[in-house]
Order: sequence, then C-alpha cells, then structure tokens
Amino acid sequence: MKRDFYEILGISKSASQDEIKKAYRKVAMQYHPDRNPGDKASEEKFKEAAEAYEILNDADKKAQYDRFGHNAFSGHGGGGHPGGMNMDDIFSQFGDIFGDEGFGGFFGGGGRRNSAGSRGRGSRGSNLRVKLKMNFEEIAKGATKTIKVKKHVKCTTCQGSGAKDKNSVQTCAGCGGSGQVRRVQNTFLGQMQTVTTCPTCNGEGSTITNKCTACKGEGRVYGEETVTIDIPAGVAEGMQLSISGKGNAGERGGSAGDLIVLIEEEAHPQLHRDGLNVAFDLHISFPDAVFGTQVEVPTIDGRAKIKIPPGTQSGKIFRLKGKGFPQVNSYEKGDQLIQVNIWTPQHVSGDEKSMLEKMQESNNFEPKPDKDGKSFFDKVRDLFN
Repeated sequence: MKRDFYEILGISKSASQDEIKKAYRKVAMQYHPDRNPGDKASEEKFKEAAEAYEILNDADKKAQYDRFGHNAFSGHGGGGHPGGMNMDDIFSQFGDIFGDEGFGGFFGGGGRRNSAGSRGRGSRGSNLRVKLKMNFEEIAKGATKTIKVKKHVKCTTCQGSGAKDKNSVQTCAGCGGSGQVRRVQNTFLGQMQTVTTCPTCNGEGSTITNKCTACKGEGRVYGEETVTIDIPAGVAEGMQLSISGKGNAGERGGSAGDLIVLIEEEAHPQLHRDGLNVAFDLHISFPDAVFGTQVEVPTIDGRAKIKIPPGTQSGKIFRLKGKGFPQVNSYEKGDQLIQVNIWTPQHVSGDEKSMLEKMQESNNFEPKPDKDGKSFFDKVRDLFN
C-alpha cells in the first residue's frame, strides 16, 4: 500500500508550494542514488519523494489527491499515475528544483539520465485531457473503458529517434555525449566545478545529421492510440484520473506525458445523486397512503420492492440501506432515499367530490393545517371550485 504523500515529504496539507519544494529538495538530497550507491531502500524512498512532489506541486492533482487519495490517479498500466514514473522522469524535475548547476555540480553530474547513466534524450510530451461519461451503474460498480485518443505517438519509422538511420546519430562534440559541460573556476576557496546543459545538443548528448523523413526529426507523428482505463467504483462528477505515459509522445525519445481523464455523470431518468446517497421521488394515491400498499422502485442495479404501511404521510422518507454509491478508497457506502408524495387528482367526478366532502366531516380525515393555514381538504376544495 502506498504511503501518504504528505508523510513522505514530512509536511502538512496546508503547506505552501515553496514549503513543498523545500521539503522535496531535502528528502531527494538525503536519498539521492549518488549519495547512497547500491542502497535499494534509499532508491525507493528517492522515487517515493519524486512521486509525492509531482502530485503535491500541481494544484489540480493536489486537490484530487486531498479528496480521493491514491485512487484519484488509478488507471490501466503500472498502477496509474504516479506509480509509472521512472528515473528519467524523476531527474527531469531537477532543472526546476535544484537548477542545472547547483544540483548537478554537487552530485558530480546527476541530472536527467537513462539507465546507462548518461543524459536522457528528447523532451517530455505534453499532457492530454479527455472527458469520459459514466452512468450510475458504472459509477457504483466501477468499470473498464476503452477509448481511442488522437495524439502524438512514437514514430515507427525511426522508433522515436528522429534520425534517418543509426549512422545519422553522432555523439555531440561539445560534451562528448554526456549532455553536460563542466567548467572549473579558481576562487579564494580553491577550485570550484560547475556543470551546465550542453548548448550544442541541448542536453541530449547527440546530434542528428540526417532527419527521419516520416517525422521530420521529431521522433513522433500525429496518430491514434487505443487506451484501456480502469475506473474505480464511486467516482463523481468532476473527478480526474491521471494515467501515466498515455499523453503525447515526447520528442526524439523523450518520455510521454500523462492522460488526464475527467469524469462526467450521465443523468438517470428517475434517480438523482446526493453525495453517496441516491434519491427517488415516489408518488402514490391517497387511498394507497390510507390503506398501505407494496410498490416497486428503481435502484442503481435494478428494481426493489418496498412496503408502504397504512397511514403513510406525504413527505415520509424510506431508506434502503447500502443501495447508494460507494466511497472511493473506503468501505463506506451510501443509501437510497425514497420520499413519498401523495398524488392529488386534478379532476374528480360529482360522486367523488361528494365522497371527499363526507370524509371531511370525519375527524380521522382532518389533517393538521400546514404553514399557510389550509388543510388538505381546503386545498382540494380550492382546486375544483
């Protein structure tokens, strides 16, 4: 089970962006792989901190996390965002957090890198947003949706490299393939070394002499991808799910952006949602209210029978326990609330009117006056006079 993001960074939910950034810097420096070579536990904590920072530093993602926890980012593949982050994604944050010189110089090169330890290539793709409609039954039970997304995808001709062939990629002469240039300065404290991004290759470590004709050197083309999304039970209108790596493909081998899925609720023809509860307005006749009856009512997953006892008053609410929506990331579940409304006929025959007038003479059929001072029979008389 994932640890709480606030606990990982050692901050409170009210922490400002500056406090979040400062806390991440502290934890990342403590568990950085270059400081803890071969220590798998430190590496995992380093990744945890990066995941926590990526969510809490984004106002929209932070709001979703505060409301729904880790389930706000559940999706298909890799456990959803942010669990799909790799070291390339993590080190790509450091330009903003630590700066190219301060952090890279401190750890002797750090920066964004691949598994071989060299600088990663290309730029990260942008995020995409899509809307996904769900009906009440899908929301209550959870659903797996398959959608087609039009976006930038990796070029299959060059496999995302942007080069015409292998011979078209050359090691950058400016940095020797590291993606960084080092500069040594003499100061009164001695020699100090700084590391900056190579201006020749923009940190990629290589240059392309002949570009791929299919993607014109970008390493990506505009296309379509089929994405399968696992939606947890209990989502609500306006909730966002983030799926890592399913956004636009990056340029020249850069990591892909995320796919942000915005949930939209389809209106139900008879039910309406009230938080975790489901509400239904039941209309019954006056005789049924007097003598009692048994009726069928719609629920999220079918129909249910309920008993209306004799003498039921208009406005009475019956509760079907556990027939509402589940709470995301919780065992809590709402109920279905059924409000009884007594239907008043708009047209009556002469005989029916006589019967109503006779009932009015009985104390059993004389209800208490309502707020405007008129009884039920006063209102009936007003309708037909």
